[in-house]
Amino acid sequence: NLMEALAENVHEEWMRGRIKQGWTYGEKRDDDKKQTPCMVPYNELPEEEKEYDRQTARATIQFILDNGYKIVKE
Repeated sequence: NLMEALAENVHEEWMRGRIKQGWTYGEKRDDDKKQTPCMVPYNELPEEEKEYDRQTARATIQFILDNGYKIVKE
């Protein structure tokens, strides 16, 4: 579904940004060491983290629709 695909993309883009900033995987978040357990593929995230990305996806889709655009799958 579109929302889930967009949520996965949101996570992947977030990870790319973090990698550029020097972040890596760590079992628990440590800002000083730039480590976070969220540096994993989307399908490996806990549901609560996936929901955060879904909220961003929902807001993006809603913004598109509210501004008069239609989303059509070809």
